[in-house]
Amino acid sequence: MIKLFHDQVAAVSDWFTAGRPGATALAEHTLVPGAGHWWADRPVDPRALAVTCAGHMLLRGDPTALAPLALAPFAAHYVQAPARFLPLLAHAFDHLVPWERMGYVHRVPVPPPHTSHGVTVRRLTPEDAQAVAALGSEAAWIHSSWGGPAGLAASGHGWAAFKRDRALALACTYFRGNRYEDVACLTVPEHRRQRLALACVTSLCQDIAARGHTPSWTCSRDNRPSRLLAWTAGFRLEHEYVHYRTGQPARHIAAIAA
Repeated sequence: MIKLFHDQVAAVSDWFTAGRPGATALAEHTLVPGAGHWWADRPVDPRALAVTCAGHMLLRGDPTALAPLALAPFAAHYVQAPARFLPLLAHAFDHLVPWERMGYVHRVPVPPPHTSHGVTVRRLTPEDAQAVAALGSEAAWIHSSWGGPAGLAASGHGWAAFKRDRALALACTYFRGNRYEDVACLTVPEHRRQRLALACVTSLCQDIAARGHTPSWTCSRDNRPSRLLAWTAGFRLEHEYVHYRTGQPARHIAAIAA
């Protein structure tokens, strides 16, 4: 597949309109320069389209327009695609693991909980990039959709619980759409069970609502802590779906590429 330029994306962006929370926001989020990439089988009148950001991928169109080799760059991605793409994906990678997912939409306003003395919950500013980076490599996923710590800190779409200059918990818009903003959050391990993530998420949800958008939340069906936090923060189940974790290019594909 070939990477599309910004002016080429404008001609095909309606492929992802009026979709479900989460997926639609991913596609719309990548319209921001530097946030992700759009791919097609050909630059004009494409038959198949892919959108990638932060290790996630959406596929649309006609799978017969693509050879398995065309998907080789998308190893180790989480893919959402219509069922008609599954034979192609299975042929392109050495394994394809289905993950059952749950999609929530914010329905019940919840006030931010009180935090312990010395903890302040506030919006991130560009000056907080170092504090976001200090969360470490295991937390790098949360700012990957914004291109890194500086991108998230400057986005205006993140809230964190600080004690002095250290971020203890963080919630952010992971994918920003025109209607939905998909939320992600984390807490450093030694400060869990203090309702810090809830404080960040509820503040972020108020912020999203003030922009005229609706917060959404996606997580694995097996991730009970995430599901519980979503419910406590006022999210309610909207739909269930499956996405697929791709492995490495299948041996016959790797041999051709070599």
